[in-house]
Amino acid sequence: MNIQIFGIDKCFDTKKAQRYFKERNIKFQFIDLKLKGLSKRELESVASAVPFNDLFNTKSKNYEKLNLHKITNRGIREEILLNNPELYNTPIVRNGKQATVGYKPEVWQTWE
Repeated sequence: MNIQIFGIDKCFDTKKAQRYFKERNIKFQFIDLKLKGLSKRELESVASAVPFNDLFNTKSKNYEKLNLHKITNRGIREEILLNNPELYNTPIVRNGKQATVGYKPEVWQTWE
């Protein structure tokens, strides 16, 4: 298993995800989205495993500010997401080509 957790340090679900893997002695790599966001390829990989719109935190202040609720073009939404890591729904947990968005221990259990 090659687990990567993309999240924000202050996010409770990200902390719960880290705890989930630590308790099971599963090594993972944590990537802080505020310091280093997803690359275009990583985003494409995650978006192929989960519905693209699930990646957006619709409760974020910037979601409304950037009018994302009105933008329907996927290319533009992707570009905005790459440039604004605070818009990601966290944690994004990746295991190779598989991925989840949010706290999903029921899915992670199948990866073990």
